[in-house]
Amino acid sequence: MEQVVESKVFSLVEPGMIDEVSKTRRIPEGWVAVEPTYASICHADLRYFAGLRRPEALAKKLPMALLHEGIGIVKESHSEKFAVGDRVVVVPNIPGQILHPEIDQKPDIPVNYSKGNAFLGSGYDGMAQSRLVHPEDCLVQIPDEIPNEIAVLAELSSVSHHAISHVEDKLKKANTRVALFGDGPVGYFTAVMLKYLYGVDAERFVVFGAADDKLAHFDFARTENVLTYDFKNSIERFDILIECTGGKFSQSALNQAIDIADSLADIIFMGVTEELVPIDTRDILEKGITAHGSSRSSTADFEAVVAGMKRLEYRTALSKILPDQVIEISTGDDFRKAMEKFVENPGWNKTVMRFSW
Repeated sequence: MEQVVESKVFSLVEPGMIDEVSKTRRIPEGWVAVEPTYASICHADLRYFAGLRRPEALAKKLPMALLHEGIGIVKESHSEKFAVGDRVVVVPNIPGQILHPEIDQKPDIPVNYSKGNAFLGSGYDGMAQSRLVHPEDCLVQIPDEIPNEIAVLAELSSVSHHAISHVEDKLKKANTRVALFGDGPVGYFTAVMLKYLYGVDAERFVVFGAADDKLAHFDFARTENVLTYDFKNSIERFDILIECTGGKFSQSALNQAIDIADSLADIIFMGVTEELVPIDTRDILEKGITAHGSSRSSTADFEAVVAGMKRLEYRTALSKILPDQVIEISTGDDFRKAMEKFVENPGWNKTVMRFSW
């Protein structure tokens, strides 16, 4: 007999409105029912909650439960890999190979680019629910030495890991110089990973940002303010340039990166924007620059991040972005208020929630 569970879902029915609904979830073979315990808010959640996505996107995606950054405890298992009581990080990308095995996939394509995939909190119910039924291949067990508040940061860290994987071989060369644009959370997670998991020291690593108080957190790298730095006349050149700004700042960041890119440099695009971004294609051609688009991550990235979190110095650096206080969530109204507060002031530190179901 097929097993089912009931899930209390905090469903975003329209921007700013959360309904508590009950949904019955079946647990297929190889899937696991997870009770979300901790989650953090992403700017993607903000765009849905505040109605900042295009109307056609909202109409297509809603209603749904938000949140894709989180961890939980296994409550029911139809998997030989996981037992009841296991602490797990949730990989929000469910590959098309799992959901739609009938679709022909190109070989050697990372699963986060597969056809027919689903992503939590993006037209598919996310972690704002009491029982998340998830495939075993999209869960990673959390070692005992990693506290919940650090483990909940695995998702955004995994996105950084996937982005860096595009240039991993180049990073191993001792003379490779790296520039990173963005002093927000995406920039910080990526910079921390470059420093503590890839060994990129300040001598060959510069972080560019627009706010000196945010740049002060990047004390393991050299920092420059984009408002005063002379990109056109800079003599320093970089081999790898990573754009972590997104939104309206993508245009300036990408073109500044092109200005200081060395010949045959690699530029990684991580920032998301709803608008088209004009860039200097002439210099891209003249310098032979390679551009890498990078989106989301896979279980392999999560496994690498969780393994890295065993390192105390990496955990210590990550802890800087944690909030002073974790928000307690037990009702849909609690969740709505937390989202409203985040919309009003996203802040530099991550917003972390602890669920009491």
